[in-house]
Amino acid sequence: MGRFPAEWEKQQGILLCFPHNGNDWPGKYGAIQWAFVEFIKKVASHEEVFLLVDSSQHREKVAEMLETATVNLKKITFIIQKTNRSWMRDSGPIIVKNGKDSEALNFNFNGWAKYSNHKLDRKVPKAVAEVLKLPLTQVVYQGKPVVLEGGALEVNGKGTMITSEECLLHPTVQVRNAGFTKKDYEAIFKEYLGITNTIWVGDGIIGDDTHGHIDDLCRFVDAETIVTVVEKDPEHKNYRALQDNLEILGNASLEDGRSPKIITLPMPKDIVFEGLTLPASYANFLILNHCVLVPTFNDPLDRMALNILASCFPDREVIGIGAIDLIWGFGTLHCLSQQIPL
Repeated sequence: MGRFPAEWEKQQGILLCFPHNGNDWPGKYGAIQWAFVEFIKKVASHEEVFLLVDSSQHREKVAEMLETATVNLKKITFIIQKTNRSWMRDSGPIIVKNGKDSEALNFNFNGWAKYSNHKLDRKVPKAVAEVLKLPLTQVVYQGKPVVLEGGALEVNGKGTMITSEECLLHPTVQVRNAGFTKKDYEAIFKEYLGITNTIWVGDGIIGDDTHGHIDDLCRFVDAETIVTVVEKDPEHKNYRALQDNLEILGNASLEDGRSPKIITLPMPKDIVFEGLTLPASYANFLILNHCVLVPTFNDPLDRMALNILASCFPDREVIGIGAIDLIWGFGTLHCLSQQIPL
């Protein structure tokens, strides 16, 4: 049985994928590339970046951009692999530990059960496992491959996971594994991720393309503390779902039976672009060695969110990263990355 380490445990590096087409960010592709360079620069100052690029020509172009921004290329390991999208949290492998050894899990990414063009993304786990020299395990249950994304799984490294019913159990919308029950999922979580205790919250935020990923909602900041987003306006369409989630967490138990400590994070004001409400959330932060990167949205609440998270991570630098352009692709820092534990 593997163990999925918590994000704050020691990391070898972060897996990212440099965008090579503008389809996920229509009209903002130019800005996105430089936003990515800035993101890579921050990660590379703390640990290694395993960076997927589309081709050797693309690698040269990206290396030039990184050098322009004074990124230390010694901290970048390029992986040439064509992809459909850049969301490594979901199409990348999940690395688990078996004692001192690591293995990469392939959860059969299927475009969030929404998009048909995901065939190239399916190849990401194998390409990454080969570069990391790790065995790749296909996750199966009752003889069938299992579909799950890293964005749906939030762990404390001690046996507790938080996930959402909207994402994994909705009977008709973006169904990952038809007919699966909580019991089925919990059997998979136990076998492959070492999870003995699952907390199921309800619905995700409006505008979430993934239909309820947990990494926009609730995150562990240490083994017994959960931050969860809340909407303060009772008239807002996110208000009820986020209050319900807060109540569920308040009644939840950790793997040892104790109650978790709950800290609330605000939600930024709605960001609407071309008539769409985008799923902007401060919960989409990324924990690195000695540092936490937090998406910010040119909002007065940015400062409050950064202060709350700084108090949660007293031993780490907490840095805001402007995510107004990134969120046009329906995700930000955590969605784009996958940590590789040491």
